[in-house]
Formats: sequence, structure tokens, C-alpha cells
Amino acid sequence: MSTTDVSGANGKISEQLDAVVIRFCGDSGDGMQLAGTQFTNVSAVFGNDVSTLPDFPAEIRAPAGTLGGVSGFQICFSSSDIYTPGDEVDTLIAMNPAALKTNVADLKRGGTLIVNEDAFEKSNDEESLAAYQLQKVPMTSLTRDAVAELGLSPREAERCKNFFAMGLVYWLYQRDATPTEEWVKSKFAKKPELVEANLKALHAGYNYGITTEAITVHYRVDPADLPAGNYRKVTGNEALAFGFVTAAKLAGKQLFYGGYPITPASDILHELSKLKNFNVVTFQAEDEIAAITSVVGASFAGDLAITASSGPGIALKGEGMGLAAIMELPLVVVDVQRGGPSTGLPTKTEQSDLYMCMFGRNGDCPMPLIAPATPADCFEMAQEALRIAVEFMTPVLL
Repeated sequence: MSTTDVSGANGKISEQLDAVVIRFCGDSGDGMQLAGTQFTNVSAVFGNDVSTLPDFPAEIRAPAGTLGGVSGFQICFSSSDIYTPGDEVDTLIAMNPAALKTNVADLKRGGTLIVNEDAFEKSNDEESLAAYQLQKVPMTSLTRDAVAELGLSPREAERCKNFFAMGLVYWLYQRDATPTEEWVKSKFAKKPELVEANLKALHAGYNYGITTEAITVHYRVDPADLPAGNYRKVTGNEALAFGFVTAAKLAGKQLFYGGYPITPASDILHELSKLKNFNVVTFQAEDEIAAITSVVGASFAGDLAITASSGPGIALKGEGMGLAAIMELPLVVVDVQRGGPSTGLPTKTEQSDLYMCMFGRNGDCPMPLIAPATPADCFEMAQEALRIAVEFMTPVLL
């Protein structure tokens, strides 16, 4: 990172950096995924290269304030090419003590730690945080003050505090809030009171950064020097959907997707269901076995047929994959990997599905196995998986 300092407005110092890693964390209802997504959007529009790591709690609606219920979103944005969401965190935004406890170990020494002061008891020990640049910001009360004139309930007002946190971090890293403002107006178009409340909270957070004397430095990360062209942010599931549709279009065939909703593979179904105008048929089955057998039937009828699942769903599809293999039917099974045995951890990803994909079928049933390297690579590998399936008349695991 470069450390060239220049004088900024309002007596603040503006420091130039090459790359920054930020993490928003709080309860699963605190809107941290939204905050992270919007920060990613504005950074992408600005021209930075970005890589993200959403971190959802695996528990089903864990009690508020517990360690198991902490949700986070990490973003690495840079003025040059980057390939990971980063290891050490430069700026950590913690909305409550549980979020701080579970995430502070990843904050580098000397990093910026912004906590929602209203969520912490006065007795919380600050000595253990001496290694960081601690900024205690009463986000909840400041958000309530910002939206007080709108007549919202205390709960509704408090739910806007993620926009206050966004606004503060936008100021800290000199982000243009316009894309977020436009998103709010579109998202809540039918509820103008929520549009006004979220925008007021966003602007209040930004103005707090300008006016507070506690934060004396803010930072700038220039746009990345990338080849000219049109860019978009993409997730692996989105890229898979686009890749499958592209392959079917090039082949002049109908694309059939049969699947059962399962985190984190469900977004493939969601994306493909939006693309029916490209001769795509989607089918939500009653279970994983029905999903794989529907795909076997569609392949037998001549469609390009795909399904997707994760962990336990792949185990349930094993017999259907064996049937497709012995019938020499081309189809693709996507495994969006997640950790743990049995039903597993719905939102934690890892590599434990790999051996099951390689060997987890009955009898002598080898299948080609393809692993994308990046989210964007999923676009190419979706097409490659279908190519291999059709050329060699075999199921393929992706």
C-alpha cells in the first residue's frame, strides 16, 4: 500500500491506498449483507476491482446478540487486479459485542475499528482493543435522531442504522453514494417513508464523518487500471446461469433445469427462471430425487438438462446420476459446496463435497468433474461441462 498523504477538506487528512479490506458484521437482522453489497456496487461503479466474501450464520435465525447469529460481509477493493477478498481486515464495522468478539481477531494491528457504541455496555473492556484505532459511534441513537421527524416506530427507525454505517464508511473511503441512493428509491418505491428514512440515515452517517473530530483521516483508492470495456459484478451462481443459457443458445437446444431449493445453490434456479425468454424451462421439484430424475427424463427427450444442489442434496442425487451414467445420458449436476455431514451448514462453504463428487455413487460409476477457479470462470465452465456431457454422452459434475 502507498501512504502518500495530501491535505483534505475540513481539516481532514486524505491518505492514498492501493487496496483495502472492509468487513461489516452484526446480527443477521442488522442488514450487513445489504451494506456490504451496496459498498461493493459503489466501488465497482467507481472503477475499483472488487472481490467479496459474504458470511451468513449457519444457524436458522439464531437469537439476537449471540455469537452464532453474527452475519458479515467482507469486501476487498483495489486500484489493481485482485483475486481474493483478502485475509487481514483494514476496517471492521461491528454493530454489537457478539460481532466484535467473533471478528476482531481478523482485524490487523493498527486497523480501524468502528463499533456501534449504543450496543455496548459501559463496562466493556477497551484495553484489549488498544492495538486498533477504535471509533465509538452511537449509531442507533444518531439514526433515530436523523429519522425522528418521519414518525417511524422505534424498531423501524433502528433498522435504518445499517445505512448510517454505510454512510460513515462511504465518507471514510470517499465513495459516491449516488448508486445506493438510486437503489433505495427503486427498492422502496412503493413506501416513500422508507426511502426518506434510509436516505436520511445514509446522509447522517456521511455527515458524521465530515463533522466528527474523532476521525481525522479518510482514504482514497483510485480506480483500477483495467482494459477498456463494459464490466459488471457477478456471483458464481449468476455466471453459471448465464453460461448454461449461452451454451443452449449456441447449440440451438432448449435448456431444462430441474431442482429443489437448497442453500447456497438456489440462486441458479432464481436466475434461470428470469431467463425463460431464451427457451429455458425451470422446474421446482418436491425433493432432490425428483429433481435428478426430472433431469434424466429431460435429457432422454433431447433437452440440454441441468440440476444443482449442495452437500446432502448431492448425496440424494447419487442413484439418479448412476442411472444417467448407465443410460449414457448427457446432463450436468452442479454442486455448490458447503460444509458438514448430513444436512450440513447451510451457509458455510468448504471443500468437503469434493470426494463425494469423485466417488460418492454406487458401483463403478466414474464421471467427469470440473471445478471453476473464480466466480467469473463459472461462465466458461458451465459451457465446458455441457460440451463434455454431450460429446461423451455422460453426466458431468461441476
